[in-house]
Amino acid sequence: MRVVSGTARGCKLQPVPGMNTRPTTDRVKENVFNLIQDHVRGARVLDLFAGTGQLGIEALSRGAAHCDFVEHNKTAYNIVCKNTEAARVSERAGLHRMESNTFLSHVVKRGYDLIFLDPPYGGKALENALLQIETFDILSADGIIICESAAEDRFTHGFETVRERRYGATMITVLRLRDGGTDE
Repeated sequence: MRVVSGTARGCKLQPVPGMNTRPTTDRVKENVFNLIQDHVRGARVLDLFAGTGQLGIEALSRGAAHCDFVEHNKTAYNIVCKNTEAARVSERAGLHRMESNTFLSHVVKRGYDLIFLDPPYGGKALENALLQIETFDILSADGIIICESAAEDRFTHGFETVRERRYGATMITVLRLRDGGTDE
């Protein structure tokens, strides 16, 4: 696992020990960033289920202004801290060790231009996070959400689907506010 492009290109990132996390493969990560390249530079980013922090670190390496990393697991949180230091992006990183729902209920409205959601596959974590993002209105008017899920996972949301791409067993879904953020 490494940073693919930008100022930290080639930096090796530490994985979280054990089998509780599923890092995004370099191939999927590179394709995701090809899809969203126009949204990264200068963006305020949220990496909600950070794991190793690799998606937020990649965004910072490619010119994002700031990234909040949210991870509740102590071991994974410590890896995010080490990885942001190794990639030399810690000065633009906010590190938050807490549950995703607690973090989402306290953030500033319309604060994020780019949100990464890569929770454990299956279950309702992705759907619940999308509901909270919509309820607390934290996505900027032109912002996008990148969801990583198992290809067979289904989830409901109130956002417009911009693009869906399947990479083997992984589905990447790009979402934005309906009508560019205006009420229907």
